[in-house]
Amino acid sequence: MFGNQSFRIGPGGGLPPAIKNIIFANVVIFLMMFLNQNLAYFFIDNFGLKSVDVLYHFKIWQPVTYMFLHDPYSIMHILFNMIFLWMFGVELEREWGSKEFLKFYFITGIGAGVINILLTGISAAPTIGASGAIYGVMLAYAMRYPDRMIYIYFLFPVKLKYFMGFLIMVQFFSTFSQFSDGVAHAAHLGGIVIAYVYLKYWYLFYKAKSAFKDIYKKGGKSDSKMKYTQGGTDQTEYYRQMIDELLDKINRVGYLNLSEDEKRKLEEGSRYLREHDKNNMN
Repeated sequence: MFGNQSFRIGPGGGLPPAIKNIIFANVVIFLMMFLNQNLAYFFIDNFGLKSVDVLYHFKIWQPVTYMFLHDPYSIMHILFNMIFLWMFGVELEREWGSKEFLKFYFITGIGAGVINILLTGISAAPTIGASGAIYGVMLAYAMRYPDRMIYIYFLFPVKLKYFMGFLIMVQFFSTFSQFSDGVAHAAHLGGIVIAYVYLKYWYLFYKAKSAFKDIYKKGGKSDSKMKYTQGGTDQTEYYRQMIDELLDKINRVGYLNLSEDEKRKLEEGSRYLREHDKNNMN
């Protein structure tokens, strides 16, 4: 059904740990709900996402727990979510590492839940499912590999960036439509928005954190391990050019797709330029 230039979506090999554990948790909870109707009702009532519960009864765990609940009367709900998680998430987790992928998954899922609350109002029915986080994963994959091909109905090849653009339009107009089809389009749109902001602008938080650490450096001494000559114009131009190139790459593929070496260079280059500017002012 899916492919790219080399027909590779959903890479082979065993499942990486984060996705394996996410799928395991979702499947176990689904089976518990499927086998016990009373338990299913209890889970949805207490752990599904309900605006009134979060805002007025302070059930602040619901924006997390709703991601692990699926319709116990429809196996297709959990089946498609877990298939899409596998297809689009495995390669991302292998590139980013399990810790970064898991952080991204929960941030997009929780953010999707928060946006769902903001857009649907108090009277909305409980929202369940991992779809908000899954849409975030799909967007991340499309941003990372925009020109890979996806085959609609096994026949029509479409680049992933266009397919994702179509899905975004559908979720946007469905969210603000007057008609309800029982699908949490607001959560889907929320996952997309949070994923985009996170991937595009995470480096701003990274730079702010680095600057904050510098404020509290003991004795005003740098903890940088770079070997450079302070005040050297060649070094300054080198680091400015390097940072510009890294920021351009972040703008294209997101901060998480930088290598560890590139992240280190971004931090060290930013620190060098801050210290050089301070020296010029003294």
